[in-house]
Amino acid sequence: MATLTEEMKEFIANNLAWITTISKEGELDLGPKMSMFVLDDNHLAYHERTAGQHYRNLVDGSPLVVAFANLQEKKGYRFRGNVTLHKDDDIYEAQVKVAEENGTKVPAVIPVLEITEIQDLSAGAKAGTTISKD
Repeated sequence: MATLTEEMKEFIANNLAWITTISKEGELDLGPKMSMFVLDDNHLAYHERTAGQHYRNLVDGSPLVVAFANLQEKKGYRFRGNVTLHKDDDIYEAQVKVAEENGTKVPAVIPVLEITEIQDLSAGAKAGTTISKD
């Protein structure tokens, strides 16, 4: 597993996540995930509230790619890895409590990305280069 640095964790906490999945027919789906958070040093997770196309794609085995960017800083990161969908377990129950405390919709599922690759999306010559790979 690739490991998040403290700098990356702070960046994630302060910027919007965008995710991409792919359907069985090969159609890409891109969208923001305002609920994305660092689960631990090696995992990102979010509240899948709509159980829409991203969810269906993940159920069908789609890979998940997560990207963050900050235009003012001209900095960003992309994360790749393996996804596990959590429902009716400790991770899910803990996040249901978070949703209830925040007054947000209870998630249908908690997708958790085990990070295997981190890429630099900063402007310049390093854009797209791998920072860490499992």
